[in-house]
Amino acid sequence: MILEGKRILVTGVVNRQSIAFSIAERAQAQGAEVLLTSFGRVKRMTERSAARLDPQPDVLDLDVNSDADLEALREELAGRWGGVDGVVHAIAFAPGDALGGDFLATPRASAAAAFETSAYSFKALAEATAPLMPEGGSLVGLDFDATVAWPSYDWMGVSKAALESVGRYLARDLGPNGVRVNLVAAGPIRTAAASGVPGFSELESKWAEQAPLSWEVDDPAPVADAALFLLSDLARATTGEILHVDGGVHAIGAATPAA
Repeated sequence: MILEGKRILVTGVVNRQSIAFSIAERAQAQGAEVLLTSFGRVKRMTERSAARLDPQPDVLDLDVNSDADLEALREELAGRWGGVDGVVHAIAFAPGDALGGDFLATPRASAAAAFETSAYSFKALAEATAPLMPEGGSLVGLDFDATVAWPSYDWMGVSKAALESVGRYLARDLGPNGVRVNLVAAGPIRTAAASGVPGFSELESKWAEQAPLSWEVDDPAPVADAALFLLSDLARATTGEILHVDGGVHAIGAATPAA
């Protein structure tokens, strides 16, 4: 088991369709001890999802935009585990007026909210947890390819580009302490978050047509397995990486015409 004895914190579990849920479930199967985080009205949903895991992990309070919550998280992890070996950042949010195709009309405050929750939060979570990590610790974030402009994705796309840059800078600064930082750029998965993205259904149908390996929008397991690899010692010399798990779409410039 590649995560035997590892202590893994997983953020972003909403329900059983969440990529983060699949990561937590498969991390347990690979020997990890897992904790989840959530807050507010979503926390009850996270707790119901946690009850589906075996053993059932505790759900810690964490609003990643709250300095007080981040400090409390560090203290809780230090007191409970004495440290943490891996952290999964699966947090993203953009207000409705920051999505949908009217990029120029997005208010400054909405763009700032998307950036703070979806990109700056990776740095904030790293600042809170990396001091507790031994050499070999790993931070893994969930990404969506930010090298192109996607229909309707707008300021979330901008925030994902920022997330990718944050990941590189964290890799630079935490590497001397033996802590790795990587991202998994997933193809579209039918999650609660995805349901809030206008045009997602059209994107997912075209993705399956474009992907050399095909693509299953209801199966987060391939993405979760890539995250497990990056959390494990198998990836001990890998940092600053963006690992694409998208059926190969990122490598294809145009759909292959039918023969």
